[in-house]
Amino acid sequence: MGKYRVVHYINQFFAGIGGEEKADYRPEVREEVVGPGMALNAGFKGEAEIVATIICGDSYFNENIEEAKAEILEMVKKYNPDLFIAGPAFNAGRYGVACGTITDAVQKELGIPALTAMYEENPGVDMFKKSIYIVATKNSAAGMRDAVSKMVPLALKLARGEEIGSPEEENYIARGIRKNFFTDKRGSERAVEMLIKKLKGEEFVTEYPMPDFDRVKPNPAVKDITKATIALVTSGGIVPKGNPDHIESSSASKYGKYDIEGFNNLTSEDHQTAHGGYDPVYANEDPDRVLPVDVLREMEREGKIGKLHRYYYATVGNGTAVKSAKAFAEKIGKELKEAGVDAVILTST
Repeated sequence: MGKYRVVHYINQFFAGIGGEEKADYRPEVREEVVGPGMALNAGFKGEAEIVATIICGDSYFNENIEEAKAEILEMVKKYNPDLFIAGPAFNAGRYGVACGTITDAVQKELGIPALTAMYEENPGVDMFKKSIYIVATKNSAAGMRDAVSKMVPLALKLARGEEIGSPEEENYIARGIRKNFFTDKRGSERAVEMLIKKLKGEEFVTEYPMPDFDRVKPNPAVKDITKATIALVTSGGIVPKGNPDHIESSSASKYGKYDIEGFNNLTSEDHQTAHGGYDPVYANEDPDRVLPVDVLREMEREGKIGKLHRYYYATVGNGTAVKSAKAFAEKIGKELKEAGVDAVILTST
C-alpha cells in the first residue's frame, strides 16, 4: 500500500501564530506540514506523511470544548486519515487537555488510530491515560527531539494495526490495564528474587507498582488570628517592577523573596506579574488582585490579624514541575518557620 495518511493537531503557539494573545484562535486546517509536524514527517521516513495540520488556540478549545471538538472532527473526517496525532503538548496544561480530548474523540467517534504526547504531570494525563496512548515526554519543548523519537515508532505500529507492547517497551504512560502473559518463572520464584535484591540493596523492577498518594496532613487551626503573623506566598508571578530575579514566565527554576515593608498596596508603578499562560493585563494594572497586600494591611490596621510578614515569596506556576514546586516549598517553609510566621495565604492566578 501507499504511505499512511496522517492528520496532525497543534495549538496556536506551535503553529507560529502567537502566544497567549492568540489563544482564542479558532480551528483552522492547512494542507501542509507545520511546526513539530516537520520532525514527525522526517521520522516517518516515507512510510507515512502528514496530509493536513489542524490548528486551534488553547483558550478557544477549552472554552468551547463541544463546538471545537465537533468542528475538528469534521476536519479530520475530510482527509480520511489512517492515523491522528496531537501535540506533543509537554507540560502545557490547556494544550494537554485539548490534545487528550480530541485524540480520545477521534479514536472513539471516528474509529481512527490516534495518539498524543505530554509530560507526566500534565493534567491531560490523568484525564485521558486510561483511554488513549500518551507518549511520555520531557517537561518542555526542549525535549522535542526525544518526544518525536518515541512518538514515531508507536504511531507507525498503530497505523499498521500491530500489537502494542508494554508502556516500557513502547514509551507510553501506563494506562492501568492488566494483561495475562506467560513467563518461564512462576510468581513465587520471581517474588523471592526481587526480595533478595531488595535486601541486598540492588536494583529491581516491581511487577505491581503502587500508586503514590501524596497527602499532606493539615496543621491545627490558628488559635488567635488577631495575634498571628501572616505571610503571603504566590505562584501568580507577582514580582517587583522589572522582575529583578528573572523568574521564568513558564517552567520556573526559581522563586523570589521580596520586601513589602512600607507598602500599603501594590501598584503598576512598583510591581508586575512575570507569569505566562494567563492575560497579564489585570494583574499588571493592580498586582493586589493576585497578591492582596492592600486587604491584609487593612486587616492589620483594624486588628483582625496580628501583622503581615515583612517578606513575600513568589514564583510562576505555569508549567512548573511538581518536583520543583516541592523543593521551593521546603525552602520557603523553613524560612517562614524560622521567622515565626503563624499562617500563610497562598495565592495563584
